[in-house]
Amino acid sequence: MRFLLDTEQRAFAASLDAMLTSADTPSVVRAWATGDHAPGRALWSRLAGAGVFALAVPGAYDGVGPLPVELAVAFVELGRHGVPGPLVETVAAAALLSGLDESGPAKRLLPSLASGETMATVALPGGGTYVLDGDVADVHLTVRAATSATAGLHLTPTPVGASSAPRASLDPARRLVLPHSGGELLAAGPHVARAAAHALIWARLATAAQALGVGLALLDRTVGYVKQRRQFGVPVGSFQAVKHRLADALIGLEFARPLLFGAALSMAPAHVAAAKVAACEAAYVAARTALQLHGAVGYTDEYDLSLWLTKARALRAAWGTPAACRAEVLCG
Repeated sequence: MRFLLDTEQRAFAASLDAMLTSADTPSVVRAWATGDHAPGRALWSRLAGAGVFALAVPGAYDGVGPLPVELAVAFVELGRHGVPGPLVETVAAAALLSGLDESGPAKRLLPSLASGETMATVALPGGGTYVLDGDVADVHLTVRAATSATAGLHLTPTPVGASSAPRASLDPARRLVLPHSGGELLAAGPHVARAAAHALIWARLATAAQALGVGLALLDRTVGYVKQRRQFGVPVGSFQAVKHRLADALIGLEFARPLLFGAALSMAPAHVAAAKVAACEAAYVAARTALQLHGAVGYTDEYDLSLWLTKARALRAAWGTPAACRAEVLCG
């Protein structure tokens, strides 16, 4: 099979790249990590204006989707620029609401998600102990399920205060809080469990795309660094050992790319899980390579490289550990 992005999809990626480059995203990330959400909110509105959040929302609810391939294109760029916020979670919330058998919750919430007016975070069975950016998201959606037959979708609007103070995270820009224990019951029954499983697939796809973008950013920055850093009178990048490390990182990322877009075409759970494993592991290798080749400067918080290093590690465990995703592949 020959698969290439078309002209419109490449233009979409280029427009996001240009917009995020001009936005100085490293400063936005640093502000977000300290609890100053204003720059991140402004960037969120610009992304919504570009149609990013409408990609996961059906046209009946003011979206343009569902368009998983275009969503993957967008999230690669979001990862390359390290954009903070509950990006994946808002996509998962849109998939969750649009996957319900009843349209009431979708009519109520999806238009504002598509427009960027509402920022959502979501807790799904098997999705981890904490919710991302629960201290800033406008709505919390929580699916609780002792069994699939008793699954319930609960809504907690904010600002009523997060259920707990943000916990320390490896990535300071990922603010983790405990899910709300109460909330308004929006829907209940087996269709909620099915919608949650559907949302998990979208979350993993978006995470895989984001991780690929993070890995590409790390590789680009490292290649630039070893071309400038000199030792014994020559650029460090001219050493064969350095070239081999960079080549290994590049091969991992390039192998992950077709898996990602193939998964976006099929949206099969096993394909998406495989794409997440490949992209996250490739990004992790790129992070380790970047850290080694930058030397001690790579460890410092002041150096922008750290913004992507920590994100690569965090995304690896988000929405399914490598072991959980590999198990999904084997079951598929």
